[in-house]
Amino acid sequence: MRFTAEHDALKRTTLQFVQNELNPYAEQWEREGQFPMHDVFKKMGDLGLLGICKPEQYGGLGLDYSYNLVVTEALGGMVCGGVPLAIGVQTDMCTPALARFGSEEIKQEFLVPAIAGDLVGSIAVSEPHAGSDVAAIKTTAKKDGDDYIINGSKMWITNSLQADFLCLLANTSDDAPHRNKSLIVVPTKTPGISFSEPLNKLGMRSSQTAQIFLDNVRVPQRYLIGEEGAGFRMQMMQFQEERLWLAANALGAMEYCLEKTIEYCQQRKTFGQPLIHNQVIHFRFAELQTEIEALRALTYQACEAMLAGEDVSKLASMAKLKAGRLTREVADSCLQYWGGMGFMWDNPAAQLYRDGRLISIGGGADEIMLGIICKLMQIAPAKR
Repeated sequence: MRFTAEHDALKRTTLQFVQNELNPYAEQWEREGQFPMHDVFKKMGDLGLLGICKPEQYGGLGLDYSYNLVVTEALGGMVCGGVPLAIGVQTDMCTPALARFGSEEIKQEFLVPAIAGDLVGSIAVSEPHAGSDVAAIKTTAKKDGDDYIINGSKMWITNSLQADFLCLLANTSDDAPHRNKSLIVVPTKTPGISFSEPLNKLGMRSSQTAQIFLDNVRVPQRYLIGEEGAGFRMQMMQFQEERLWLAANALGAMEYCLEKTIEYCQQRKTFGQPLIHNQVIHFRFAELQTEIEALRALTYQACEAMLAGEDVSKLASMAKLKAGRLTREVADSCLQYWGGMGFMWDNPAAQLYRDGRLISIGGGADEIMLGIICKLMQIAPAKR
């Protein structure tokens, strides 16, 4: 990757925003289990950080994905992972298909205000019985005149309790599971939508997540994104950006944790010398930094392939797989070197330990990533 002065400027802007507008409130937001999404998103929209890759005609910056990658990595420098995750849902999970395939009408109605930070979006795909197995979803959208009538339930939906609209995947026909699904924009104030209490999660505590119930929810068919029946394919495309986002954000989060742990080990003295003078510790830091750089190279390679118009399914799956596993390794090693302090709730390593665990689950579990990689390596057994 050859970064330009514009890349560097976006990175500086993001780091300053994290330092001034996010990190001072992270502890409070983690304790309260939520953050003021509309306020934060509006500030980001004013800075142009919510539409980096989106077309200029809709308020975006019209830049390529490498610029988004830089911003995503910089957001990893936040004290907690929940707020960056909520931002990623807005930029890389619920709006890519809308920007690519949505009609001009719904782009003006939902994409433009989402980029400006005036509307909060959420991606509604997973269901209680269908997480990584997207083809197994049961939510239906049946035609009634010029409308869809939607019934079903969505689970583990981040941003949902403050969202203004959902990018929802539903079955719109009785065709085969990969050809019967459609993506539909659903405003959350539509009658028939209700939400559970916030889910009590292990990590990502500052991002609200809930179950959504849809009971005869009526939306106009003009809220369909792209073609009916193409939803599964469009969602798979959105997954590639989500997986690259998770890998890039993990890079920033691991760097932040490692940096704070090194500082602590330089200051903390045991048996008459700084902790970091123990060879086992500084050697381990060297190993972890090497692993982080290897993941960065893989993630950047995937980004370059995307810019070249190549299919990045294998590289993005590899990057997310490695990011999830390496995050656990970095968090666990760093926590150990903090000793008793590492077992405290607000410790940087403890924060990454619980927040980072989601990377191996969200956007497709590790086992799904391995299945994709094996299939594209042509070493997976053929299905019966």
